[in-house]
Amino acid sequence: MQERTPETHVIDFRAAEQLLAARDPRGAVKLLDSVIAAHPENTAARLLRARAFFLAAQLRPAELEFQVVLEREPDNAFAHFALARTLERANRSAEAQRHFRLAAALDPRPDYVAAARFDAS
Repeated sequence: MQERTPETHVIDFRAAEQLLAARDPRGAVKLLDSVIAAHPENTAARLLRARAFFLAAQLRPAELEFQVVLEREPDNAFAHFALARTLERANRSAEAQRHFRLAAALDPRPDYVAAARFDAS
């Protein structure tokens, strides 16, 4: 097997983005595994892998990966929103609501605000 270099990791990351756009989340995860193994601090790769896990309906791995991103970037509105969607899909609505509200508070995009349902208790 060919030795992995920083350049091949960038290529793998970009290819994983394309696979995710083409609705091949499992292929994206495979590429991102080696990138994250070599660069565990790479939050962008972790966020992309979390999205891929979510799209592959691997909710627990998605949740864990979104949590890693939020430990590093607690003000990442998208990560809060995506974690909320993951929790919602896992029938954990109360936990999801907290992250929907955090996402809306951090970034008042219409879709975040609508999901936060501030008018509901």
